[in-house]
Amino acid sequence: MKRDLFALLAGALFGAGLFISGMTETDKVQGWLDVFGQWDPTLAFVMGGAIIPMFFAWRYTERHRPVLGGSFPARPDPKLGRNLILGSTLFGMGWGLAGLCPGPAVASLSYGGWPVWIFMAAMLTGMIATPRVRESLDRMVPAE
Repeated sequence: MKRDLFALLAGALFGAGLFISGMTETDKVQGWLDVFGQWDPTLAFVMGGAIIPMFFAWRYTERHRPVLGGSFPARPDPKLGRNLILGSTLFGMGWGLAGLCPGPAVASLSYGGWPVWIFMAAMLTGMIATPRVRESLDRMVPAE
């Protein structure tokens, strides 16, 4: 119960942060990506506001355990591989075309209208199809 309450609070804080920062506004996100047009640099502050605390959070987890038990996840492998490059490319294409990524899309479901629901359907379809596509790619060209 305690863990669920903390998860609910963390999710609500995350959603509120996305809304307040403008990450749920597709025009703002696409303006950030339009570096050769009417570029909107304000999302750089949102990214900095995420990257800087995360740097310190990773340092903290090296010597501590979670308050609610269990363990912190391992650091991601810094190696660039096919899965990371392909996933990042697809993520970036979706982000640029729709102006949304998964977190803001979920936060926008209640007020974003039908375009958000179409994005969510496409995203869920991609999530379901990804393991099959990865298996096909691994059969054609084994991962290193």
